[in-house]
Amino acid sequence: MPDLLLLLPDFALIALGYLICRHTMLNRAVWDGAELLVYYLLFPCLLFSAIVRNPIQPGALAQFGGTGLAIVATGIVLAYALARLPGVDPLLHASGAQTAFRFNSYVALALAERLAGAQGVAWQALLMALCVPLCNVAAVWPLARQGGHGYLRELARNPLIIATLAGLLGNLAGLKLPGFVEITLSRIGAAALPLGLMAAGAGLRIGALREAAGLAAGFMTIRHAVLPALAIALVILQGLPAGQQAVLVAFAAMPTASSAYVLAARLGGNGSFVAGLVTVSTLLAMVGLPAALALLAALR
Repeated sequence: MPDLLLLLPDFALIALGYLICRHTMLNRAVWDGAELLVYYLLFPCLLFSAIVRNPIQPGALAQFGGTGLAIVATGIVLAYALARLPGVDPLLHASGAQTAFRFNSYVALALAERLAGAQGVAWQALLMALCVPLCNVAAVWPLARQGGHGYLRELARNPLIIATLAGLLGNLAGLKLPGFVEITLSRIGAAALPLGLMAAGAGLRIGALREAAGLAAGFMTIRHAVLPALAIALVILQGLPAGQQAVLVAFAAMPTASSAYVLAARLGGNGSFVAGLVTVSTLLAMVGLPAALALLAALR
């Protein structure tokens, strides 16, 4: 069973990025370049290599994969619906909506292995292959519209979407990467999570969430209360195997993607607001994720 320390390293990296940016010579100018590196190289390599190296069983697409898609789609609908509330700032909503439904892929893969071994990793890879493209498209859309960018153009050249779709196609085609290529991509991707989290910390502005505290609370309620509760209900009603139940509930209770900050910053959104959401989401997941799994175990 995962414990409260599972996500502590993620939060420590966010705090480290904040301290380095504010109190050393590695100031904002350094982190602007780091954001570009994460966005255009590190995270795409992480997504591509993670999806390609974990074979997807087509027969698992129906029930297990469909449940994952239903969870993510619910998060997207609810996050978009918050834009219709009175007084919601369009730019803040476009920037932060992604945090309500995106998930930290790296943490998800690590936790799936702890919950169900190699089979758990394969199940998580299936969820990533199906849900990451949907999440990225849904994340880019409001930012592209709000920033006046061409939506289709932004989607077509978004490196996260390109890497995910390439990984999915390669996986389904049975692509086997040469050993040195796989190792190289894995090492590049391994740098994505720590640097992405530190970049989020460097962009954090204390008090940024106060610009729209109610909106922030809405996003976090969807991410850490509604989606885990929905996942528990769905897996129990369908009677899925215990391992699949645990992986799906953990998937629904994940902290939001650390790349959310980088995406918002690159597309002209409010990066500080999103960095604050990433930090809060990581803190909430430290408690909420093990609580969701404990509730699932109690209800079986």
